[in-house]
Amino acid sequence: MSDEQDIEVNDQLVLVGGVSGAGKSASLRNIRNQDRWLYINTEAGKRLPFRNSFMNVRITDPWQVHEYVDQAIENRDDLDGIIIDSSTFMMDMFESQYVLGTADTMKGWSNYAQFWKELIQVKLVKFGKPVVIIAHVLDVYDEKAMEMKRSVPIKGALKNQGVEAYFSTVVEATKIPVKDLPKYDERLLHVSEDEQDLGFKYVFQTRLTEKTIGTRIRSPMGMFSKSQTYMDNCVQMLLDHLTEFYRA
Repeated sequence: MSDEQDIEVNDQLVLVGGVSGAGKSASLRNIRNQDRWLYINTEAGKRLPFRNSFMNVRITDPWQVHEYVDQAIENRDDLDGIIIDSSTFMMDMFESQYVLGTADTMKGWSNYAQFWKELIQVKLVKFGKPVVIIAHVLDVYDEKAMEMKRSVPIKGALKNQGVEAYFSTVVEATKIPVKDLPKYDERLLHVSEDEQDLGFKYVFQTRLTEKTIGTRIRSPMGMFSKSQTYMDNCVQMLLDHLTEFYRA
């Protein structure tokens, strides 16, 4: 059995990846009952690009993420969900503070991997409610395959599996010209008059296409049809779609 098959996942655990400026943080804007969502901000000084009422906490030490999630588990009846923005900065922070410059770097990298695995496979599964994790992606040329591949950067032993292996649903926030949008499901994607005038739309890509084989977008079979390859970059709409899928 492969390592990926051994990974326990939370059906309501979602990874939203994308390059800078692709609309990742903006996709949180329509989340309902924001005062019942814990927003864990690992990016010092970053503000969300919209007014919100999330329970916003700023992280200066990665272990604080574990502490806040533990508190969320204890008070789960008072919460609707958790957002971690972003996993990329969180793991970079762990590397800087607990791996680099330590006397035993081997142990440091082991702790790095265990920090991630305990958070994703134990704590967030135990929380049992929607969790949205934002992540930056990076394009790297694969010399063996002779193609560009895009993934969430991670180091140490986790690099072999990749961050995305720990999620059942991975979407990519991206910007696409309106003229290039294929036939789409109007229940999940809406093109406004302003977007028509601008000529582009911020979307979530939910399925692989011929041009994006090198990405790690994934979802359970049958969750998204071909006409749902692109949807509004709206986390609430995505969570509602997941709920409907798993209840069917």
